[in-house]
Amino acid sequence: MFSFCGRLPEISCVFIMGTLLAINAEAQQRVPLTLAEAEDLAVADEPGSAAIRARADAYQEQAVAAGQLPDPVLRVGVANFPIESGGFSTEGMTQAQLGIRQAFPRGRSRALMTEQLRSMSSEQSEQAEARSRDVLMAARQSWLETYYWQSAEQIMSESRPFFADLVTITRSMYSVGRKTQHDLLRAELELSRLDDRLIVAQRRRAEGQAALSQWIGNAAYRPIAMKLPAWDELPSLQALRSRLDTHPLLAAADAGIEAKQSAVDLANEGYKPGWALDFGYGYREGSLASGEPRSDFVSLSVSVDLPFFGENRQDRELSAALHERRAARQGKAALLARLDSDLGSEYARWFELTQRLSLYEQQILEQSAGQAKAALLAYQSDAGDFSDVMRGYIDDLDTRLEHIRLKVERARSYAELANLGGITR
Repeated sequence: MFSFCGRLPEISCVFIMGTLLAINAEAQQRVPLTLAEAEDLAVADEPGSAAIRARADAYQEQAVAAGQLPDPVLRVGVANFPIESGGFSTEGMTQAQLGIRQAFPRGRSRALMTEQLRSMSSEQSEQAEARSRDVLMAARQSWLETYYWQSAEQIMSESRPFFADLVTITRSMYSVGRKTQHDLLRAELELSRLDDRLIVAQRRRAEGQAALSQWIGNAAYRPIAMKLPAWDELPSLQALRSRLDTHPLLAAADAGIEAKQSAVDLANEGYKPGWALDFGYGYREGSLASGEPRSDFVSLSVSVDLPFFGENRQDRELSAALHERRAARQGKAALLARLDSDLGSEYARWFELTQRLSLYEQQILEQSAGQAKAALLAYQSDAGDFSDVMRGYIDDLDTRLEHIRLKVERARSYAELANLGGITR
């Protein structure tokens, strides 16, 4: 009993520490997720970009290996050994041979192969950078979509008491004969429709969080911070277009063209001969007729390729390399045209959304709220129609939701332009 009591403080301490850790973890899960934090989580150790960078590192290692001479070949054997009779020392040409062969590839093929692989490594590095930009944009889009539906859910939840009050007012006025049953049923129907819209908003928010979790994991299921980034200013369209040349996809295309040019140069080297150097040593036993020991042999030879039949080999390889280079150049031109078109289109969209957002904030929001209030006052004093009240409330709700949607869409447009124009975070 004494022993148990002696351990009780330790057990209590462990229990308290575990409880505090659990509370702390739950509290962290409730901390609002800002867009900046989502961006950091998305680009940190992103596996897709890491895989592409690993491929770039592999090409870099292969480039070093490609610049080296082939390994020499060692040759060991016995030549001219008699098979009918005698042994190693009976015949004068019998010898034990030791040789080494070193091949030398054609022309500058080793240096060109190194250049090609380094260009391929640069291409993959730029592709990794482009992937990081795309991941950042995708995380931003998912966060913004989740933000919209969380905001929509909040606005509709705040509006529900007004619709419920309208049902109460209509029921009270119906009970004293001032309103019809049709008005009461219409008020109840609109309240039910609002509840249905709330269910849809909750589902869409959950879908947005699931999409965001692809990039940031379980942090996506934290509440979204109810503050959009201050993306209110953009560089000029001309300034953004001037940055297109630095887009990583175009840089990757340039590196790809360089790799194809190296392939063309390699194909041209195919017309040059490769060669190899052979050195051999032959050991002999036995003696000459004069009694002197037989001399050992040393041999040296050079082998040279004879690229005489190039019509269906070298010519075809060169033609294929030229076609690949032309395809790479045309691909870059098409990519540049697409990026420029996307930039111009998105810039026009951002400008239009900015104008609409300004109109909503300066006029439409206030007008919508005033109309709904005026319709309700008229209805309560029997000077207005019930349908006007419902239309006013629904229009005001839709106007506030559209205002949030415009803010989100403009932020999404900014994210697209930041990706295309290289706007830093």
